[in-house]
Amino acid sequence: MSKTAIAKKKVLIIEDEGDMCLLLNILLNGKDMELDHVQNLSKAEAYLKEEKPSVVILDNKLPDGFGIDFITTIKKNYPDIKIIMISGFDSSAKDVAIENGADIFLEKPFTRDQLYKSIVELSN
Repeated sequence: MSKTAIAKKKVLIIEDEGDMCLLLNILLNGKDMELDHVQNLSKAEAYLKEEKPSVVILDNKLPDGFGIDFITTIKKNYPDIKIIMISGFDSSAKDVAIENGADIFLEKPFTRDQLYKSIVELSN
């Protein structure tokens, strides 16, 4: 592979709401990213044992726990993975998410540009 060839960024989306997953896929479609998706934290743990995404888009409210608590697990076991925390319910979660190790916090609703720029910024 030449130095000018750019590998696709692998992005894991941890989100349980189907509509939000669809929206994230639409927002990032055609952006030279390989997108994978899981609906809960236990599936995310199993995924991370097999795959190494460069960025994780992590929702806070999930069926088996809070994404905000999962940040420390990701950072402890996979320190190179960058985390974008997304939440629409609790803006006070931003401070805790950043303290726990999230690289970026996006409050729902966010724009395609905000999301894409966040991923690009973290992937460089």
